[in-house]
Amino acid sequence: MLLLAVVARAAEPEFTSFVALGAKGVPLVRVITRAATCPAIVVDGQSKPMTLRAPAETVPLRSTLSTPDKSKPSVFDVTTCEATLPIGTARASVLGRSLPVPKQRIDRIVVIGDTGCRLKGKDIQACNDPAAYPFAKTALQAAAWKPDLVLHVGDYHYRENACPASTPGCEGSPWGYGWDAWSADFFGPGAPLLKVAPMVMVRGNHENCFRAGQGWMRFMDPNPYGKDRDCNDPARDRAGDDSPVFAVPLGGGAQIAIMDLAFADEARPMDPKDPAAAPILAAYRAIDRLSRQASFTFLATHKPILGFSATEKKGERYLRPGNATMQSVFASLDPNILPSKIDVVLSGHYHVWEQVSFASNHPSQFVAGFSGTQEDIVPMPETLPADAFPAPGAKPRHFSSWVDGFGYMTMERRDTSHWDVKVWALDGRVVNTCKIAGRQSVCEKPQVRSEALR
Repeated sequence: MLLLAVVARAAEPEFTSFVALGAKGVPLVRVITRAATCPAIVVDGQSKPMTLRAPAETVPLRSTLSTPDKSKPSVFDVTTCEATLPIGTARASVLGRSLPVPKQRIDRIVVIGDTGCRLKGKDIQACNDPAAYPFAKTALQAAAWKPDLVLHVGDYHYRENACPASTPGCEGSPWGYGWDAWSADFFGPGAPLLKVAPMVMVRGNHENCFRAGQGWMRFMDPNPYGKDRDCNDPARDRAGDDSPVFAVPLGGGAQIAIMDLAFADEARPMDPKDPAAAPILAAYRAIDRLSRQASFTFLATHKPILGFSATEKKGERYLRPGNATMQSVFASLDPNILPSKIDVVLSGHYHVWEQVSFASNHPSQFVAGFSGTQEDIVPMPETLPADAFPAPGAKPRHFSSWVDGFGYMTMERRDTSHWDVKVWALDGRVVNTCKIAGRQSVCEKPQVRSEALR
């Protein structure tokens, strides 16, 4: 398959349109435009006005993860408009562009994650180099697979600080939390995917209120926009960072439950009696309830609950377990951490591709944080040590990984509880294949070696 050459800094589109699926699979249409008024949307031949979601404005500087001298006000010189499509809509368009309306049964899913170009402190990615920052190519390749749905497992925005003058690889890059950085990091390079299929969008920790939350709320959040959900006032961050769990039906008895707990700390357990644990406890109860309404449930949440990450100190490699805050709070309700009707967990956050399934009573975990952001490079072991547990009591049976390689993952349904998984490199090669059967999964290769692909 021949694909047009792409560059890392995709041109800003004339306007951006996409369809995101909200609770119960309701299609939410968003349009981002430099026009001052919202366009009409044509649904099955009938024209109706879109609603203003957020006007163009410059939001004053607020406290962020960066110091004030490395931050700036957020300039949103675009208007965000929205409309809801009735379920079962056959055709829809805006400004002459067809919108990807969802199918009743979704069988082909692209999974991507961690797609922005890292500009933060000393972590500088060459955003102008398509080899160093290949998200535009990722999106074009994944769109060519013609998915029914695109699942993004979080972290869209990474251009937080200015490119240092001494670094030509990112010279001239937009930065900060306004539209220009959002366009460069996601909406420009990701346009092929936005055009081909509806999206399920998981919030990442980079989209928490004290980072890029203002843009997340304007452009992507499936909930109504307002003062408790705009991330402009730091005093309201707790409300802004707490989002309800919802589920998107895939047809045929399968569904994806979406859980936004991107604020949960990876390293620190939390006392379930701590008031801060309330939204985490509520999230567990919600995914438990929702999972009982389908025969097969994917749980999409940004930070891995049952995965491993690798770090190196003084030449020694260490495996770090999954998210400690979620594990500790969930375990107060269920010693197995996740409800028995959750079958597969889909996450990002670690900049690798990874799969883990278990001999114990736990769902499989996949990590797909390898689609554009500067990769993790500490290698995973091909075989896990006998004492490696990503969570208390979670005994791995099968483990597979790909470190230091960019790509995307696809899932194709065989029946409700059986799915074929493929891991794709940017040259169009399938570098690994896996089978999902209920809560179990296994991959052909225990490890993909990037050096063997070059």
